[in-house]
Amino acid sequence: MNAAEISAGDTAWVLASAALVLLMTLGLSFFYGGMVRAKSVLNMVMMSVVTMGIVGVLWVLFGFSMVFGESFGGLVGNPLDFAGLSALMGPDAVVGTVPALAFVGFQAAFAIIAVALVSGAVADRMKFSAWVVFAAAWAVLVYFPVAHWVFAFDGSVSETGGFIANTLGAVDFAGGTAIHINAGAAALVLAVILGPRIGLGSTPMRPHNLPLVMLGAGLLWFGWFGFNAGSALAADHVAAHAWVTTLAAPAAGMLAWLVVEKIRDGRPTSLGAASGIVAGLVGITPAAAAVSPVGALVIGALSGVGSALAIGLKNKLGYDDSLDVVGVHLVAGLIGTLSIGFLADPAAPGEAQGLLYGGGFELLGIEALSSLAVLVYSIVMTTVIALILRGIMGGLRVTAREESSGIDVAAHAESGYDYSQTPLTARGVTRSVVIPAPAPVQEVK
Repeated sequence: MNAAEISAGDTAWVLASAALVLLMTLGLSFFYGGMVRAKSVLNMVMMSVVTMGIVGVLWVLFGFSMVFGESFGGLVGNPLDFAGLSALMGPDAVVGTVPALAFVGFQAAFAIIAVALVSGAVADRMKFSAWVVFAAAWAVLVYFPVAHWVFAFDGSVSETGGFIANTLGAVDFAGGTAIHINAGAAALVLAVILGPRIGLGSTPMRPHNLPLVMLGAGLLWFGWFGFNAGSALAADHVAAHAWVTTLAAPAAGMLAWLVVEKIRDGRPTSLGAASGIVAGLVGITPAAAAVSPVGALVIGALSGVGSALAIGLKNKLGYDDSLDVVGVHLVAGLIGTLSIGFLADPAAPGEAQGLLYGGGFELLGIEALSSLAVLVYSIVMTTVIALILRGIMGGLRVTAREESSGIDVAAHAESGYDYSQTPLTARGVTRSVVIPAPAPVQEVK
């Protein structure tokens, strides 16, 4: 840990950014909640909200230490170094120019939303209890180690850090690999293992509340300024640069997605606008301080087009990624990370030099290797976690009856809207309504 003098301005910015990033998880719950059917909206919101509790507790106990503790071979931090965070209390604990606990809070919000992102792929069909256990296991076994690889720089908190940040020297300003590629790969695995929703392809599964989706997208964009510009860990020119690129990329991503829809489908949609915003935000996350504002426009446009085209592949490939976590976060995360190898501008604060600026292929190779390492690790570990949980929890998905009647009532004894006529048992009130059971659906073996 550095023993630098604490800056009040930097501290205020990091604390504000941490709050903005935490708000993003609530925005995500609205974004996802509006895209599911009315009978599942509360469950979708709860999957994000409960993640705040799960990861928040784990982060205080040992999660921060696993990410930023003294490294074991560049793979994971020592979970005992900062366990309970008591070692980071007091004015002498400093990271850069901010109190160590300000940095702890900022990174905690990153960890929370990284895990919550995965839930969109399993909407309408995963047991809430299975999600709770999966979220805890995935945070500990996948996110914490990968975040150590990417975010733990030698000498920033501990003497030694992760191999992607230090040995490979990859450029990932705010988590294109650790958060978006990581979560997108996990979403793909869970979607395949759970199998498709009942009635997919024959029953309408349109978003039930598009204004809620737009509200969620707006909150995500608002919070993302803290996500990216806050990653400068200072109120300086780096933060200002990241703020502007975080404005440019989602603006271009939204327009690009709408153009694709107009050409392909004949009409631009509000859902497309919201999705394009998120795709652009994902794409610029790793490159926010490495490219020029014009480069950010290019990355945003590529992310919008790439993600808009990618979401159609799930039908051809036969997996049911309910809310397009793979098509948006994995695809745009890869586009943004690999684009650094081409568009990194040495005049930007990151001072990296991409292929189009005379830098050769070295940086592109480093970005590709770091992306591949995270992708493979996330796929393998998520598969292991999901299969073990499926065995010990009697399956990961709700029954066919519960899925058809709605997870809100089955899992939470609540309904998102008061006109629901399904059975409610909250607070001792029971209404009996007979719901015919559909044909059973087996998880993919």
